[in-house]
Amino acid sequence: MEFEVVVEGAAGALVAERAGAARVELVAALVDGGLTPSLGTVAAVLGALSATRVFPIVRPRGGDFVYDRYEAAAMEHDVRAFAAAGVHGVVVGALTPEGAVDRPLVRRLVAAAGGLPVTFHRAFDVAADPRAALEDLAGLGVARVLTSGQEAAAIDGAPLIADLVRRSAGRVAVMAGGGVRAEDAADLVAATGVEELHFSGMAAVPGPAVHRNPRVRMGGTAVPPEDERRVNDPVRIAAIMAAGRAGAARRARP
Repeated sequence: MEFEVVVEGAAGALVAERAGAARVELVAALVDGGLTPSLGTVAAVLGALSATRVFPIVRPRGGDFVYDRYEAAAMEHDVRAFAAAGVHGVVVGALTPEGAVDRPLVRRLVAAAGGLPVTFHRAFDVAADPRAALEDLAGLGVARVLTSGQEAAAIDGAPLIADLVRRSAGRVAVMAGGGVRAEDAADLVAATGVEELHFSGMAAVPGPAVHRNPRVRMGGTAVPPEDERRVNDPVRIAAIMAAGRAGAARRARP
């Protein structure tokens, strides 16, 4: 099993590396589903890690995955900048208004990565036809697809994930992710045949600020308050990894 942990900075990346993660997906604003991190954050994470690979997401905003030409140009620029900075791969995703893979844009982004492996993120989970999307991505040279099986949590999408693993036949790695918990990771891995698992293992903790103003909420009530942080929890990460390995062992038994 390979494990990819979603992180927002160097502190979380170090937690993931110490736990044995193969990769981190580096994002900003995980509360928005993950947005493009700054180049400075990318550099800081690359400088902090010694073995774990760094895959920053390239997603210029929250919301849908249909991008105009200015957003597409920004994404291509960011992919090239991250590749030049020394990342080990990138995470992208783009769809047409009809819910198909935006093949011209994904082709541009794969080319901009200059041979680095490209993961197609959970834009896949709102594609109109996931099986057709898988074929498109295989043809475009995408290395990996992240999916919850088009459900809110990957355990609920296990039947589709298993079908995608069979259909891919190794052409594209199918990585399960989305609401993965220690309680269901073993069943998810055993049921789907995935060899890669994606999760954050985050917990809410108080921030370090002593002075606080509870009347102010910078992002409104839809996001955590400013006196709270979400951090990668080593205990949760270890538990999910142990469960994932147990699921793989169960699958391997004759």
